[in-house]
Amino acid sequence: MLPIITYLDLETTGATPLKDRITEIALVRVENGVEVARWQTLVNPEVRIPPFIQQLTGISNEMVQAAPTFAEVAGTLAEHLAGAVMVGHNVRFDHGFLKSEYKRLGHILRQRVMCTVKLSRMLYPEQRSHSLDAIMQRHQLTTLSRHRAMSDVDLMMAFVQSAQRDFGLARLQTVANELSKQPSLPTGIAQHMVDDIPESPGVYLFYGDGTLPLYIGKSVNLRDRVMSHFSGDHTSSKEMRISQEIKRIEWRATAGELGALLLESRLIKEMQPIHNRQLRRERQLCAWQIAEDAAAVPLITLVREEEISPDIIGQLFGTFKTKTQAIEVMRNLADHHQLCPRLLGLEKGKGACFASQLKKCKGACAGKEPKALHHLRLQQALSAHRLKSWPYASKIGIREHNAETGKTDIHVFDQWCHIATVNNEADLEEAMQSKTVFAFDYDTYKLVLKALNRGGHFQLEK
Repeated sequence: MLPIITYLDLETTGATPLKDRITEIALVRVENGVEVARWQTLVNPEVRIPPFIQQLTGISNEMVQAAPTFAEVAGTLAEHLAGAVMVGHNVRFDHGFLKSEYKRLGHILRQRVMCTVKLSRMLYPEQRSHSLDAIMQRHQLTTLSRHRAMSDVDLMMAFVQSAQRDFGLARLQTVANELSKQPSLPTGIAQHMVDDIPESPGVYLFYGDGTLPLYIGKSVNLRDRVMSHFSGDHTSSKEMRISQEIKRIEWRATAGELGALLLESRLIKEMQPIHNRQLRRERQLCAWQIAEDAAAVPLITLVREEEISPDIIGQLFGTFKTKTQAIEVMRNLADHHQLCPRLLGLEKGKGACFASQLKKCKGACAGKEPKALHHLRLQQALSAHRLKSWPYASKIGIREHNAETGKTDIHVFDQWCHIATVNNEADLEEAMQSKTVFAFDYDTYKLVLKALNRGGHFQLEK
């Protein structure tokens, strides 16, 4: 199927790589279609195995008590994985555990992988389930020790052999190559430039020959996202151009996704990368403000983003990317809610508006509807677009912690503005004492609003 494959399966104390540990490893290494090594071992997880897991796998605490630790078998395992594509059923699970175990030993695992779940989905798309149990039933495969590592490895190999009989070797090789492809780096990028990119949240910057970046992106997994740019199956001509122009890569790790989003937004606005056209485009954001006086004409006025201040933000409705969009939305709302376009300022003239003649306005312009009621209906029509006032008396902090890297960031906000991101007490104290310079940014507003809805924030007192 592939030149060198190591079929591998693990048994573990649970489903979370950061806290659970490996109890059994089994693998079969195949080179050019020939099995060259078969190896299995119990592993002392150095923690207790929960009763449910003991019942599921048949591996007890007594069985692993005298077994080697992962540190003692890590070298042998690395030899069996060297130069091979690691194949597993739901291989992300096995790969995640191995990365965590090697990380505890101070090593970084870089391994090409292929998943037999994805292989089954691509070859048998008509099937609803692609679990190992479903595959066993579908392909009439048997085992005496389901949920033991070597038995599950043998089931994977038997499934691949069955698929080869169904589709032929050539088709199987094509699909396997697609699933396990190794991104090829651009000519200007050496392997050492990407070796240290972490699998953690953050922002990456692609540079060409100049001092300003070509492109800035963010991800919850920096390494995966950066390497995806070099996958060779670019989904757009822009991605192809970026890949061809890169000469240097920088990255900045964050504790979580919010930090990555905030940093990306700030850097794009500051550095204006040529390939971030969608985010760097000059916008004319604006919002509607309703007059307090129900008899005012016009009843609504447009407020530009730079004119938004803390004292009026709760009275605004929007935002809209352009004046044209704002007017179009307002026209649609007026038509749907039978509001008067003339009183709104969307139509010139005096007296009854044209819409009232078509029975599309309830007649506030002609004295048929009280203007106070029309004013109230206007507020109701726009209610879904209302911006929120800052709900706190002072600054707040939103904490992000990455258990895998140990990195903790506190993002400080006031009046919907991002004041600072800090990771020590001195910087936090400085951010708390700093004076907020209000500059409304809709991107930040949306990020903070979403974060507040999730909870976990705390108020900061001076």
